[in-house]
Amino acid sequence: MPEILFIKTSSLGDVIHQMPAVTEARSHLPDARFAWVVEEAFAPLVGLHPAVDTVIPAPIRRWRRNLAAWSAWRDLRSFVETLRAHPYDAIIDTQGLLRTGILSKLARGRRHGYDHDSIRERLAALFYDQRHTVPRAMHAIARNRALTGRALGYETDGPPDFGLDRASLAGVVRAPYAILLHSTAQRSKEWPEENWRALARILEQRIALVVPYGNDAERRRANRIGAGLENTRVPVHRPIDEMAQMIAGATFVVGVDTGILHLAAALRVPLVAIFCSSKPQLTGPQGSGPIETLGDSGFTPSVEDVLAAVDRITLG
Repeated sequence: MPEILFIKTSSLGDVIHQMPAVTEARSHLPDARFAWVVEEAFAPLVGLHPAVDTVIPAPIRRWRRNLAAWSAWRDLRSFVETLRAHPYDAIIDTQGLLRTGILSKLARGRRHGYDHDSIRERLAALFYDQRHTVPRAMHAIARNRALTGRALGYETDGPPDFGLDRASLAGVVRAPYAILLHSTAQRSKEWPEENWRALARILEQRIALVVPYGNDAERRRANRIGAGLENTRVPVHRPIDEMAQMIAGATFVVGVDTGILHLAAALRVPLVAIFCSSKPQLTGPQGSGPIETLGDSGFTPSVEDVLAAVDRITLG
């Protein structure tokens, strides 16, 4: 039985972009066992993928925050011991960063990654036994699938399948609601707050709105967006697996370029994606549900553009 280790630690969007590669690998290697090294914050989400047999949470961010604490070094040592517990037939680093290259070196088995011209951080390529050429102009999902297929000896084919079951995650939805994803880690990707306010005022006349957040600054912005609106609520912060359930139950999602947006696409939830500074052809949401992608690097869509897109995904 082949033992395969995937390394894709973060961020949330990158983790979701890896899921189709794992689904496809399972279809070609039905008897293999798949393990996945991922940042511990995203481990519950990776655990939802039916093809993943073992999730290895990596405490990298917590270790960095607490370098002086003995507990951080103890947790890191425990992680390395788990990583090296048994050998793998193939170790596939689809992230291509120096830190993930080092993780691949720590694991036991034949290491696969991008070559020097394909990789994000060139030094990482030094850690691989076999380096594969994958054009950087490809969408992230296609790059992950291509590298995985070349490492495991098959050709990729067909649309991406994220392996997640929307119906089982959503459960029973008692009333329709839509989600506004205003939060993103990069300020350049943000859509103006006054646009969110204007959009919410119009949309809440049609459907209840939920405006989630990830940190204190985002919570304050969410409260400002929902201030004075009767059919808009700001929920308590939830871990990623509970966020997946909330996303799965939504009627539709409107959001900026952020990891949760890609989760909506993976779950086939109708969505409108707003791009303000990044290029959707490289990292835009992909999935089999209705998707409208607006904007581009240097072009910010208007409220009217977004409302028209909402009509297309809900009425068309």
